[in-house]
Amino acid sequence: MAEIPGMERPELQELPQIRDRMTFIYLEHCQLNREDSAVTVQDTNGIIHIPAAGISALLLGPGTNITHRAMELIGDMGITVVWVGEHGVRYYASGRPLTHSAQLLQRQAELVCNQRGHLAVARKMYEMRFPDEDVSALTMQQLRGREGSRIRAVYRAASEKWHMPWNGRDYDPDDFASGDPVNQALSAGHACLYGLAHAVIAALGCSPGLGFVHIGHERSFVYDIADLYKAEISIPAAFEMAALHPGDELSGAVRRRVRDLMVENDLLERMVRDIKYLLLDDGEHYDRDAGEKYADSAIYLWDNRLGAVPNGISYGKDEKG
Repeated sequence: MAEIPGMERPELQELPQIRDRMTFIYLEHCQLNREDSAVTVQDTNGIIHIPAAGISALLLGPGTNITHRAMELIGDMGITVVWVGEHGVRYYASGRPLTHSAQLLQRQAELVCNQRGHLAVARKMYEMRFPDEDVSALTMQQLRGREGSRIRAVYRAASEKWHMPWNGRDYDPDDFASGDPVNQALSAGHACLYGLAHAVIAALGCSPGLGFVHIGHERSFVYDIADLYKAEISIPAAFEMAALHPGDELSGAVRRRVRDLMVENDLLERMVRDIKYLLLDDGEHYDRDAGEKYADSAIYLWDNRLGAVPNGISYGKDEKG
């Protein structure tokens, strides 16, 4: 087969640093193709060219079609592709993580498996809910109780504001229609929040299953991250839309409202920043394009004394056991 013209695949060290790239680009109702080193996006308004080297992640919403040639370029340039719902409110699938390094994933696994580290991250998650209080001396049981009281207060305030009766969270995950309007709206709103959290976690190369407050489920970390924003995003949206749209349009109205609140509050960028805060030590730098020890290699071998050693070398001749 003849060679397809276009840009040659770059070496890893030639790829732009993450700080030099755009963050996330959301696209919908368009056709994606490739022209040389650019991703072309065509819709009813015309065609635009986006330099592939400047993209970190593409969020593909409803009505998007992408060619094999575009995916070839995207793969070569290390771009993450995430298939999502309208304006990113539902996560469907992802192609590859943003990062060439497993730094965040390794740190996540290390912290989950270390009792002191696990506790430190869980405590950080609770502290983020109480920015004006010193909760450093509280036990996990006390923190859970404090969080329960906070969320109940959020529910009461929203109920009073929108004059919607509230008798507690009561729903059947297998029968959405059996819940009252507020509980239906909460289920729809939380699902949107879970979708965005899952997309960000996947794009950063973290594991959605390795949670700190939630454990034992394939999306434990998704629930951990989403819970940080429910009082700000999905709970207010659910009560508001249950009051304004009590009929069949409730679910759609909630999704659109949550979408708008996500945009208004820069939630996607905040999730990226918050996950790094939770997993990295203070002042620790995260660089998705560089290896932690060897800039010219993407894969290392583990050594119990040295940590990481170069890959692609024939060991054994000069080594002593």
